[in-house]
Amino acid sequence: MKLVAILALVLGLTIGASAQDSFHGKKITEKGAVPAAQLATTMANKKEMPAKVEGTVESVCKVKGCWMKVNTTDGQTMRVSFKDYGFFVPKDIVGKTVVMQGTAIQSVTPVDELRHYAEDAGKSKEEIAKITEPEKALTFVADGVIVKK
Repeated sequence: MKLVAILALVLGLTIGASAQDSFHGKKITEKGAVPAAQLATTMANKKEMPAKVEGTVESVCKVKGCWMKVNTTDGQTMRVSFKDYGFFVPKDIVGKTVVMQGTAIQSVTPVDELRHYAEDAGKSKEEIAKITEPEKALTFVADGVIVKK
């Protein structure tokens, strides 16, 4: 009977642990997060601002989880990098909800950097060669990320 109780406890702890959120980088909370779709409006004309954002992961760097894209509005995405490459996120979180805290930035990404990201994402040489213009976009540098389970 003791063995059954111990197995039940271990199984319960294992199941409970797998159902928890995972934290990456600085430990943050969800409190005060704005939906990613509202971030551009919240920023207005600012070049950058501190923010806490919640959104759905559209893609992740397949090499090591060193960046991700989060859905914003109307099929658009926002590239998220991690402060000083101090941490990465799991590579299997596409479709998951994340909460991230850091700095939102209106930026221009040069062609060579866009091509590097496309290579990391596993794009074909033909797709990479089609990248010929810099991209104006809302980006985010996260200090901490919560991946929701």
